[in-house]
Amino acid sequence: MIIGIGRREFISALGGTALGWPLAAHAQQGERMRRIGVLTGGAANDPVAQAFVAAFLQELLQLGWTEGRNAHIDTRWAAGNAADARKYAAELATLAPDVILAVGGSAVEPLLQVTRTVPIVFTIVADPVGSSFVNSLSRPGGNVTGFMQFEYSLCGKWLELLKEIAPGVTRAAVLRDSADTSEIGQFAIIQSVAPSVGVDVSPVNMGDAAEFERAVAAFARSGNGGLIASASALAVRHRDLIVTLAAQHKLPAVYFARQFVDAGGLISYGSNFFDQFRQAARYVDRILKGEKPADLPVQAPTKYELVINLKTAKALDLNVSQTMRARADEVIE
Repeated sequence: MIIGIGRREFISALGGTALGWPLAAHAQQGERMRRIGVLTGGAANDPVAQAFVAAFLQELLQLGWTEGRNAHIDTRWAAGNAADARKYAAELATLAPDVILAVGGSAVEPLLQVTRTVPIVFTIVADPVGSSFVNSLSRPGGNVTGFMQFEYSLCGKWLELLKEIAPGVTRAAVLRDSADTSEIGQFAIIQSVAPSVGVDVSPVNMGDAAEFERAVAAFARSGNGGLIASASALAVRHRDLIVTLAAQHKLPAVYFARQFVDAGGLISYGSNFFDQFRQAARYVDRILKGEKPADLPVQAPTKYELVINLKTAKALDLNVSQTMRARADEVIE
């Protein structure tokens, strides 16, 4: 899944990486070349997905891994397409990399179908135990470890924030990918919180863009509605469409990553994905130096960030309280 980005971090990640990765054909004499695969559900032309991979590469550089000298990076972009993810997972496995970075559950699953021996470090995965990627968080046990997107309890906070920022909302459509197994747990938590905040929730599948647009339009006609974009690679793929539909139908919406708020969305609450990619690079470094994924615990975020777009709130005639503004990690004017 994937994600949020600030302008400053984006420039820093891309700029630092571009300056630090000289092109070279061969490793320097006497130094072993290591192969690192990257499989992401993001699109190659998405600046957010690019910046995350750049942050990963920049951290590798800081740890001493330089393209052309002692490392070779093979990157594949699935762009939210399951068939492409399977194809690229097979391609990467045949290259016999020393370790693979997998971005999102949609990347981990196809990789595990083609290899149970190549070490895999993941980022932005919602439920690695429930998805059977690892045996447990503390002792993963196989060839996979990494960094969780959130703990499921976070999902209930999305509905609470929607009600707080838009008290008039009594109905919420939860945008989800029905093919993503983690969506079951996300929706269950949101549904469990609904009675306490007085909001009825219903799922809206995002598979086909045209059907998705019609479903949101039909939902909006009844009034007093809001949206929650639950976390999935498909939501990232449809990021601009979701933000556009929310604005078009005057629907307050809560998102799982700040990239939606940067694109004009109302409010987001989630982890800092840049930190995850930097931490993933450190795990890759440790694996390249001899440690095993089975012995590296899966880590959950220690902090979640609240981001609010005041311009969008004004367009929706919403009054964001000073208390809520004070709690926010960032307020976009």
